[in-house]
Amino acid sequence: MARKPRVKVPSSAKKGDVIQIKTLAPHKMETGQRKNKKGKKIPRFIINKLEVTFNGKPLVTADLHPAISANPYFAFFNRVTESGSFKFVWTDDKGKSITTSKSIKVA
Repeated sequence: MARKPRVKVPSSAKKGDVIQIKTLAPHKMETGQRKNKKGKKIPRFIINKLEVTFNGKPLVTADLHPAISANPYFAFFNRVTESGSFKFVWTDDKGKSITTSKSIKVA
């Protein structure tokens, strides 16, 4: 994964609000089924896991498979009751991880 994933989290919300969180990870997501110009299979290389935590507590875990599209996009909702930080970790087939975080202030 060369480029950093994009994440959209509101910067603030009221206690008890349900917010939408969006993320897009730039990645070609090679399934391992295609062949190159010489007829050899291109090795599988996908993001195989997305983990999201809020203030250190698990929020979302997604195990991804070769059928997922390139540049996978996820959107989900969460009720916020306190200020804190969302941490996003994407892991690929080579064991490399990219991590980013976004904070929210809850009043």
